[in-house]
Amino acid sequence: MLHVLGNLKKLFSIRRLSIDCFVFRLHHQLTVLVLVVFAVLVTTKQYVGDPIDCDRSSGVPAGVINVYCWIHATYSVKSLFANADGKRIVYPGVGNGADFTDRKDVKYHKYYQWVCLVLFFQALCFYVPRWLWKAWEGGRLKTLVQSLEYHVVLEPDAKRQRTDLLVRYLLSNLGSQDLYVWKYFTCEALALFNVVGQLFFIDVFLDGEFLTYGLEVLSFVSSDEDRVDPMVRVFPRVAKCHFHKFGSSGNVETHDAVCVLPLNIVNEKIYVFLWFWFVLLAALTVALLIQRVLLASSRALRSRALHYRFHMVPAKDLRQVLDSGSLGDWFLLYLMGQNMEARTFAQVIAELADHLREEPNQRTLPAGDQSSEKMKYGLVPVQDV
Repeated sequence: MLHVLGNLKKLFSIRRLSIDCFVFRLHHQLTVLVLVVFAVLVTTKQYVGDPIDCDRSSGVPAGVINVYCWIHATYSVKSLFANADGKRIVYPGVGNGADFTDRKDVKYHKYYQWVCLVLFFQALCFYVPRWLWKAWEGGRLKTLVQSLEYHVVLEPDAKRQRTDLLVRYLLSNLGSQDLYVWKYFTCEALALFNVVGQLFFIDVFLDGEFLTYGLEVLSFVSSDEDRVDPMVRVFPRVAKCHFHKFGSSGNVETHDAVCVLPLNIVNEKIYVFLWFWFVLLAALTVALLIQRVLLASSRALRSRALHYRFHMVPAKDLRQVLDSGSLGDWFLLYLMGQNMEARTFAQVIAELADHLREEPNQRTLPAGDQSSEKMKYGLVPVQDV
């Protein structure tokens, strides 16, 4: 009774097909999730609360000056980030209008109102390699493994027939999977290009302050010196805004407004996390691509890697199959192995190796058998596009 219930649990459990590797999933699953959560958090604080709050000492209505400074951006004075004494310099980067004359000393915070949209855009960029791989993969792996997906409730003869059909399919397509694997490797390379590009994109977005941002934060936290907090410099909580209006005589009057930027309390922490995460993700992806190059150049290394991952499969069977196949066959078997039960996968490899030992020069089915059997069980060869 318990055995039957266990089989039913396996039958009705939802198992998501995995068509990629762990590092690649970090790009299109975890990173996308993190960016979307950050974007929703910033959007909520931006549109539910007050994203900017400027003083009303100029006599201008609060709503007017807040909207004006929100649209036209606030600014800080670079030379005033140090020595904030609360008198001449009320806050790092904020002082009297006479404290600067050089326009190059002014730093405008143009990113402030665009953070939420940029985060959503970045999430989309991180999903593009996954979307491209799904389009290129075309459901090939699902077609191959679905014939044995419900093997726990199959009768022995039906299971035997489907396993044999899968083995025959692999034999008939041995050596023809190289384009399949190189398309996947291209998507992994695209993921690396994207994460490195995101570092430079954010650096441009933050006016050249991002590439060294994480290192500066680490240095500031670990140092006992009286230094300017890099998070305050890049994401100031208080900044200034010039508001222009017509006076009673018809002349244009310029008013200085001091504005509080509450979103930057969140932004500074978001971008500290993103800096470390993107650097780590880029390093992992570089290591992954180096591994891919080594695997592509060494058949013995591919055999060891597959045996290490699926240790239930005898090493001699793996060597027999991989010696007869190519890099694409190795990759397809790797994906099949992580989507099948270990015993079933070991059985498929063993039978495949036996066929190759018995008939090393015959890798296709007899004429007339291929189309009818494969159409019957859904194992139609998938052509590369």
